[in-house]
Amino acid sequence: MKTMCVPVQKEFCGECSLALRRFIGGLEGIKSIDVVDDQISILYDEKLVEGDRLFAAVCENVERLGYKITV
Repeated sequence: MKTMCVPVQKEFCGECSLALRRFIGGLEGIKSIDVVDDQISILYDEKLVEGDRLFAAVCENVERLGYKITV
């Protein structure tokens, strides 16, 4: 298992946090998603999902919700 931490520009509202969990949580290999303040932490099985693919999916969905990644 690995953890990916992705900083975002501002804190997620409750509805956007749930939407992100639905979008990303459906990917194979995702074990948990925590959205706290301006940080997204994703626990995933690197044997089932590549880190680059997961990061791309996170970026796409964060932007879809109107937020920006601050990496």
